[in-house]
Amino acid sequence: MFTGDRSGDFLFAALWRAGFANQAVSRSLDDGLELHDAYVTAAVRCAPPDNKPAPDERDRCRGFLTRELTLLARATVYVALGAFSYDALAKTPPVAGELPAPRQRFAHGLEIELSGRSRPGWLLCSYHPSQRNVFTGLLTAEMFDGVLQRARQLLSSS
Repeated sequence: MFTGDRSGDFLFAALWRAGFANQAVSRSLDDGLELHDAYVTAAVRCAPPDNKPAPDERDRCRGFLTRELTLLARATVYVALGAFSYDALAKTPPVAGELPAPRQRFAHGLEIELSGRSRPGWLLCSYHPSQRNVFTGLLTAEMFDGVLQRARQLLSSS
């Protein structure tokens, strides 16, 4: 996921700067990229037309995301890349049952402490690293680094 496209270039460089990746670039499945204390997944499993998934596609794929998150039982920090991802996580166990009500509106830099767990947990939000968001300056490297550095801090404290 994200491998070989400009969104991935932005994402993997930031993961590398934050210490979550062993290299700043990923061009292919066998290029040696290793993630540390991080896992990348998606709310939608297919490449929809114009790369713009619809809410019903996200809802049909929720079972896949639920199974992945269940397997990541030790996860304590989740980073939603965009409002679409935030909505998916908010409806997907285990995160869905841990968000305080009422659910906060998506915003870059939003940090939510998850409740009902035996150890601390958080959901952090960032604008998606899409070309549109990066090229228009809606998301800068400094903004994205800030979210990932916060994720790193929270992981270190848990």
